[in-house]
Amino acid sequence: VLIEMGNTKVICTASIEDKVPPFQKGTGKGWITSEYGMLPRATETRNPREVTKGRPSGRTMEIQRLIGRSLRSVVDLEVLGEKTIWIDCDVIQADGGTRTASITGSFIALADALNKLVEKGDIPKIPLKGFVAAVSVGIVEGNELLDLSFQEDSNALVDMNVVMTDKGEIVEIQGTGEGGPFTKQNLTDLLSLAEYGIEQIIKIQKEVLYDIVDKIGVDSVENNNSNQQSS
Repeated sequence: VLIEMGNTKVICTASIEDKVPPFQKGTGKGWITSEYGMLPRATETRNPREVTKGRPSGRTMEIQRLIGRSLRSVVDLEVLGEKTIWIDCDVIQADGGTRTASITGSFIALADALNKLVEKGDIPKIPLKGFVAAVSVGIVEGNELLDLSFQEDSNALVDMNVVMTDKGEIVEIQGTGEGGPFTKQNLTDLLSLAEYGIEQIIKIQKEVLYDIVDKIGVDSVENNNSNQQSS
């Protein structure tokens, strides 16, 4: 999957392994994990590959964990069974919001991989409880902005990354007062802006996954119908 958000471009892939990390062995549950990296010239000036430094940076490790957490929030790991899905995100051009673009693109790659498992008969259904996407928001020169560029992010008074599901549920909020403190009202307004942006992004995800969109979140729909009938 190649996702483009503004000038930020990320390639996201999903690979399946028939094993799980040691802490998941014997549980009957699968695992979703992620690796994230940037090409040296993804940025305006060259950044050395992290492999030459001997280990990933703290930023890279934080982003990898964020991607994994975000995807696991909408996956029924019991239905997946004892399999690991590796998500690889490679930034080929960076202009802000690389982690949020990685989450959004990775969901598409994950859905494709899970559908292939269903087609092969390895699992009974797509174990996705819903959609998930992410976007950045911030306050720059007094204005609330959606999907910040690198320059906007650099000048932001407040910078925030928000991950949400298609039901409007919050998976994660990363927010900092880069240029000073911000108010509860600022937080509320930025979350509303992020929710609007994520709604638009998930509409695009559903268009891309048009052939399997009806198979995603099926259980929750059936449960809602049964609850309505019983009430």
